[in-house]
Amino acid sequence: MKGERIRIRTHHDTCIGAGRCFLAAPDLFDQSEHDATVVVLADQVTGARLEKAREAVEDCPTRTLYLSEQ
Repeated sequence: MKGERIRIRTHHDTCIGAGRCFLAAPDLFDQSEHDATVVVLADQVTGARLEKAREAVEDCPTRTLYLSEQ
């Protein structure tokens, strides 16, 4: 849907710091210097960034990431 705004969410306690989200979309995700867990850099995504976020969600080995509509 054009103009669709989706929020990136995490189940932070399940993150193992694999870094796949960061590799898939470094403009959307980073890793904590403390424990390597996910840091979400962009709360809301649309367009091409939404597609990258979806790729990261699908590639997460622990299903820590998820997307939700506002």
